[in-house]
Amino acid sequence: MQIYFKNYLEKLSKSLIEFNEDDFKKIANLILNVKKNNKKVILVGNGGSAAIASHVSIDLTKVCKVRAINFNEATLLTCFANDYGYENWVQKALAFYADKGDLIILISSSGKSKNIINGALFAKKSKLNLVTLTGFNKKNKLKKIGNVNLWIESNNYNFIENTHQIWLLSIVDYLAKSNF
Repeated sequence: MQIYFKNYLEKLSKSLIEFNEDDFKKIANLILNVKKNNKKVILVGNGGSAAIASHVSIDLTKVCKVRAINFNEATLLTCFANDYGYENWVQKALAFYADKGDLIILISSSGKSKNIINGALFAKKSKLNLVTLTGFNKKNKLKKIGNVNLWIESNNYNFIENTHQIWLLSIVDYLAKSNF
């Protein structure tokens, strides 16, 4: 078991170090612009990625004093999925809640979730800044849509989600320590 964890943590450490510094700065600057212009960050994901969206949105609000929301409310999800179809609920939620100048962060380990892709296409069409986080196939559909796209080379959901969470929370910590 000790060898497994050692190998896992070494691989995780390697993936974290490979984080593109330019992308890190771009995302930090997008969040700074949101704060400066009194806009908001909207984070969305499915399953474990939804949990990441919740955690990061709370920390952006509490720690960085940046307005941030996520769409994890059961009544919103079930109503919009029922009325517009599951593949369209993110796009419809963005249509109702996103304003010009907002930053959208969409998280999908596979980059193939239709509801997230449709939300990304809506964000792009609406000229909203869009950050995507994915894994699995480097040429996944979601990765091709965003303004900044973070991708982790892995086929393991938990590994991808751990990496996504650390990347996003590292940005939160960076912004908090910089006293922007």
